[in-house]
Parts: sequence; C-alpha cells; structure tokens
Amino acid sequence: MSNRILITGGAGFIGLHLARRLVSNGYKVDLVDNLKRGIRDADLETLLSQTSVSFMQLDLTDQKAITVLGNGYHAIYHLAGIVGVKHVLNRPYEVMDANIRMLQNVITLARRQSSLNRLLFASTSEVYAGTLEKYGLEIPTVEESNIVLSNISSPRTTYMLSKIVGEVMCQHCGIPFTIFRPHNIYGPRMGMAHVIPELLRRVWDIKSPQPLEVYSVDHCRAFCYIDDAVEMLIRMLNTEVCDKKTLNLGTEGPEVTMRELAQICTDLMGKNLIIKPMTATSGSPHRRAPNMNLTRGLLKYESRMELEQGIEKTLDWYREYVFDGVGTTAQ
Repeated sequence: MSNRILITGGAGFIGLHLARRLVSNGYKVDLVDNLKRGIRDADLETLLSQTSVSFMQLDLTDQKAITVLGNGYHAIYHLAGIVGVKHVLNRPYEVMDANIRMLQNVITLARRQSSLNRLLFASTSEVYAGTLEKYGLEIPTVEESNIVLSNISSPRTTYMLSKIVGEVMCQHCGIPFTIFRPHNIYGPRMGMAHVIPELLRRVWDIKSPQPLEVYSVDHCRAFCYIDDAVEMLIRMLNTEVCDKKTLNLGTEGPEVTMRELAQICTDLMGKNLIIKPMTATSGSPHRRAPNMNLTRGLLKYESRMELEQGIEKTLDWYREYVFDGVGTTAQ
C-alpha cells in the first residue's frame, strides 16, 4: 500500500498543520498550492526541509496542471478553494467557477489513481446558511439537515453553492470519498481574515481608554482548535466506515458570544478595555455550532483543547511571528 498523500491547498492553514501530522505519522506528503493566498513562510519552509515532503505550485483550475501529479496516492485531501467573505463579495463568479473546476480536475486525478483509499473533500458549514435564513435550523446542527439555497442573487451564495455542488459531485463520482464541513477552525498561522486573529491584532494594538469595537457582539459560535481538527481529519481517513459519509468537523461547545470572545482576548493580554458593541455583520448568522454526535461516534474522538488555552497558543504564535516579529501571514 502506498503511503503518499496529496494535499491541495497545502500551503494554507489546515493544509500545513495536517501535513505536519501526516509526516510525523510516517506518510510522504505532496503539497499543491497556487500561492494566491497561502505563503511560503518560515513554517512552510521548515516543513519542506524534510525529505518526505514535496511542494508544487500549480493552478488546479487548469486541466493540464494535474498531469504532472502521479498515480500512486493513498489519499487526496482537497482543501484548495477560494474562501473568505472579501473574495466572495468581490469575485462571486470566479469563486463558483474556480471551486467547481478545481474539484472536477481533482476528481479526474483521483479516478486515475491505482489504489486510492479516499478522497476527502472540504465543504463548509455555509451549506446550512440558506436553511437557517429561510426556515430556521436546529442548533447544534446535524449533517442530515435539509439543504436550502440562499437568495441566488446574493454574492455569498456562490461560495455556498460551489460547495453544495462539490458535495454532489463527490457523491456521484464513483470513487471512495468523505465530505467534511469545517466549523470555525482556528489556531496559529490561519491568516488575518478570521475573527480570532483579527480580534487579537486589534487588542494588541489598542491602548486604553480607547474602546474595543466588536461587531455582532451577541452572535454565538463554537470554535475548534486546529490540533483537534487535524486529529479528526486523520481518523476520517483511517476509519473505513467514514467512506461515503458527510461529517461535521468542529467542536460542539462551548458556544461563546463575540463579546465573550473579545473578553478572552483582552484578558490574555492583561488589558482592561471597554467593549463597544457595534452593528451586526451583514449575512452573519446569529448562532452556529455543529452537532458532533455522528463524527464523535465514528471517530471515537472529541475535541480536547479548551478555548482559552487554544486562543493563548494562537496568540503566542502571532506575537512571535506577526505582532512582535517581522514575519508575514496570509490575509
């Protein structure tokens, strides 16, 4: 059996952390990324110094790009995609077009593998957004929830729909697959366009008595630390009954409000800041949390990192490499 694994979007947040763990478990790992958002920073260069890791800068929307990739992969983690509210709002057509074409090409690659154990496809928790908006949704949310489209004229719908189409493609492509829907994964090296590093940055820079402005203060989320997410992703690959399953990836609780999250960040830095509530972010659901019963039952694993400890570890990395340092991170 081959022990080589391909990770698309391998220079990104989840991709790099996943690659580290796979290498430590004895796998050989090929990373593919177009580097439009992921970067070749010190963390990636350290990983690439290991002989069991290779990197290729490829545009996976190009059918010819996949021809340079081999036929002996044990698994393919397809994490590549255009994500982020800023990109979705500014380039909605490109988001849908690129995400679907990338998956089409990855499925073509998967089909010509000699002994592929699994294609693992990164969907999104956004697939539940239309149901929540139009009919309401049980929270924590189960995977079997009915999927309803948001207003198709909204730019945000293109990202959600690209992932729904992707799930359908995986279901009917004729190869072994597992679909996972990430819910608020966080940790070191996740870029700046996410609520936790963005809050940490602003708390780091602010000086009392200037207030800390927090949007959507009463909106609730359940956050999952990257180490727990990676453990689940590896168990999904190594658990045979996960074939043809769609699973939530995340932590069911505790749910915290954005006000509580901001307070954790200020407490960690020893700052006494007044939190100033701002307007709710457009399109942001009031509450989001995954029901993890199915994932927990199949993988025999439950998230272990406490939220405060995980944010502290995240702060330590950003303090060293971004806030105090001269390093860079994805935007």
